[in-house]
Amino acid sequence: MLLAIDMGNTQTVVGLLDGEDLEHHWRFATDRSRTADEYRLLLSGLFELDEIDVETIAGAVLSSVVPHATEALRVACGLIDGDVLVVEPGIKTGMPILIDNPKEVGADRIVNSVAARHTYGAPVVVVDFGTSTNFDVVGRDGEYLGGAIAPGLEVSMDALITATAALRGVSLEPPRGPVGKGTVEAIQSGLLYGHAGLVDGIMGRIVQELGPDTTTVATGGLAPVIVPHCSTVDHIDEFLTLTGLRLLWERNGG
Repeated sequence: MLLAIDMGNTQTVVGLLDGEDLEHHWRFATDRSRTADEYRLLLSGLFELDEIDVETIAGAVLSSVVPHATEALRVACGLIDGDVLVVEPGIKTGMPILIDNPKEVGADRIVNSVAARHTYGAPVVVVDFGTSTNFDVVGRDGEYLGGAIAPGLEVSMDALITATAALRGVSLEPPRGPVGKGTVEAIQSGLLYGHAGLVDGIMGRIVQELGPDTTTVATGGLAPVIVPHCSTVDHIDEFLTLTGLRLLWERNGG
């Protein structure tokens, strides 16, 4: 089996894949202060919880947007006997990166784009709902063209309650209607429908540029919360990033 790890700013997703099949998956909070020993203990605990023999894991592939924690997690992956591949500049992606400085694009964005092109064809746009809401664009010839980055839904809520004296955090669920009948519903309406509008606005402009046959796909932990209120997203693919990690592992000799 292959151990695939996607470390984001807020959450880390771990999957065990047997070929194309995702056999197990877990999600935990990203903690930049964890040591390699702590990550090793965490991974070992997850394997033990689901009665997984570590000797059945042939290798690991890691994508991280948290530089301080990347090395600690890479070292923790030493609990398996196989190689550990870190997604970073210089690995084989099979995808031309057509932006001004290819080294500055986040690993997760390339991983998502590789997976989306493989799964849905091209042109395709991925919107990833995480700490930030990222749009990544794959052109008609399968090349990475760039994208857009907006504040994520939870970041927007944190900014709102931090900058105001009377407003407070709310659960991220739809209100009874777009016209809130109280402060909580008003905040929920502004956050959810506002973010859905942001997605539709940016996605609509990108699709207009690429052409009407463009496929759009959403991923990330908050996708099921936001996409039902969007009109421009064709698919939700919860584990798109893990698929991309598997593909990169295979393309780099795994």
